[in-house]
This record gives sequence, structure tokens and C-alpha cells, in this order.
Amino acid sequence: MPPCRKIIHIDMDAFYAAVEQRDFPQYKGLPLAVGGTTEQRGVIATASYEARAFGVKSAMATYKALRICPNLVVVPGRFDAYKQVSQQIRAIFADYTDLIEPLSLDEAYLDVTGPDSTSPSATRIAYEIKQRILRETGLTASAGVSYNKFLAKVASDFNKPNGLCVIPPQKAQRFIEELPIGRFYGIGQKTEPKLKAMNIHTGTHLKALSLKELEAIFGKSAAFYYHLVRGVDNRPVETDWVRKSVGSETTFSRNLDDPAPMLAELSKLAAEVLDWMRRHNNYGRTLTLKVKYADFQQITRSRTQAIPFQSLEAMTQTLAELLKLTEASAHRPVRLLGVSVSKLSDAEITPAPVKAVEQLKLALGA
Repeated sequence: MPPCRKIIHIDMDAFYAAVEQRDFPQYKGLPLAVGGTTEQRGVIATASYEARAFGVKSAMATYKALRICPNLVVVPGRFDAYKQVSQQIRAIFADYTDLIEPLSLDEAYLDVTGPDSTSPSATRIAYEIKQRILRETGLTASAGVSYNKFLAKVASDFNKPNGLCVIPPQKAQRFIEELPIGRFYGIGQKTEPKLKAMNIHTGTHLKALSLKELEAIFGKSAAFYYHLVRGVDNRPVETDWVRKSVGSETTFSRNLDDPAPMLAELSKLAAEVLDWMRRHNNYGRTLTLKVKYADFQQITRSRTQAIPFQSLEAMTQTLAELLKLTEASAHRPVRLLGVSVSKLSDAEITPAPVKAVEQLKLALGA
């Protein structure tokens, strides 16, 4: 039987907001949010714990956040500052293991499984990492420790902020059975109410379902949940990931209802994507247009060709054709446009932090 793995999940506490409060002392103790500052189109990326007490959450529209917290201070994101701190934290991780899987700038999995029983305690390592992060960056982190990724990630969310939760193998089954259904990986705000309506509220209820019953609910993911609720999650900590696509999008301060300015915006987005492909010498064959309307309905249209897209002219022409296939040309108000390219020509292996950096740029409009 293979040795039990030792997995740590580190999650920084309100990371972007915490960096702002650290760098600008006048924000300390105030309800603070990082994200879009335009009320009509802005979106909150991260909220401080003072703001969360009012119900302000990530991905909430700025105007809604200001409605429930009128004294909320909203500041634009400072991408370079977050990236710099993230690199500091990553360097701390590297002192304990080479098996690091960053999920974003502010969280990561670490596999600290040692070769034998005399290896350092994973709990001790997590505690030391938390102390070093606080000492070297002035920020707090929460940690979860267990024998698989699912349990480690769930554990890191307990006792926040500045928490440390350990789930040993002998306590895992009871922990999972008592776990609220919304805490399970992949069960979000849309799926959770549906499951509760079926009287599935905890891991115990989920475990009582047969694989066939789970297939009726989760489809191809049924086996994953069947094993997960029994404490089995064999996903390894992956240090590299394969890039499958690259894209960029923008949300407008005012809705667009004319195809001409839409195409102009799409050309700008295409130029950003093309710049990435040129810098990485990695071109894609599938071009995708994303359109989100004023009523938040979203559609995508794609075109795949035999040879990769390598010029702005070809991309813009294709986007114009895809735009005609949507209702955007019929003067239907549009609030967001996006451009992405997939089926990349090179199965490029890229360190995960690069992915996280580009996601943050997109989220904060950098």
C-alpha cells in the first residue's frame, strides 16, 4: 500500500485587499474592496474582512456592494504589487518542497510527503510557512493539511483568517459525512439549491446515493463524487500545466449597440491575443468570439481553420464574420466582448503562476 501523502493547501487571507491595507495604512480597519471602481460596470475582485461583514463578496457588482455597504472604499487593482508579493510567498514554499501547484496568485497546493516516517510533520511545515509569510510579507495566510487535495483545500477554509486546520486520515470519513453539500468541490451556487431540493444536505446524504443515482445528477463526474465522499482523491500536485487557450475580454462602461465600435474593440482584443502568441511563438487554429448582452445573456461563436491565425487582419476579418452570426449586429445592447484562441500549435508547458497572473490581469482590467 503506498504511503499516505501529506498535502498542504495555503490560501492567503483577502489577499489583494490585505496588500492594499498593508501598503496604505489609512485603509486599515475600513471596509475595503479591490476591483472595478465604476459603479455601473465594476466588479469586486476581493473584499477585506471588514467589508465581508456587510455581505460584500468577490464577483459582486460594485453598485451592489456600495448599496449594502455605503462606506465601502473601492480601489483599482495594482497587478505588479500582487505579483511581487506572490513571488515572495512562492519562494517561501520552495524552501520546503519542489512539488508546488499554484492555483492563483494567492493560493497553492504543496506536497510535502517525505521518504519515510522521520520526515518533518506536514502540520509543522504549514505552521512554519504561515509564520514566515507573516514575518516576511506582513500578511496572514490560512492552511489546510490532509492526505489529499480535496480535504486540504476544504480545511484551509476553516478558522479563517489566519487559520490552520488538520484532517488526519482517521478523522476524514466523519469530517466528510458532516460536510455541508456546498463545500464539495464543483458544487456551486446553482447546483447546491438543486441538491438541497432533493434532500441532499451533507456528505452523508451524498454517500447514500449509488453510482447510478449520482450519474443522473452529475453525469460524467459521478465517479469523482462517488470516490470523493469516501475520502478518495488521487489527484497529484501538478507543478506544470498545459496551456490550451489564450484570450482577453473587456466590459464597457456604456453598452454598445453599433457593430462598428464593437468590431473596433474586438480588433484591440485580438491584437492583445496576437501579441501573446507572437511572444510565445505559439499560434492557435480556433478563434472564439464571446458576447455578453445587457441582460447578461452570453453567447460564443467559433471558427476553426487548417492553419493557425498569425495576423491581425485574418483575426479581425474572422471576428467580423462571427459578429454577423450574433444578434450584436441587430442593435442589441452589448456590455462585454471577448476574444480567445485555442488549439494552440505547441503543447507548451508553462509554470502555473503565469496562468494565475493573466487571470488576475483579466479580472482587474489590467
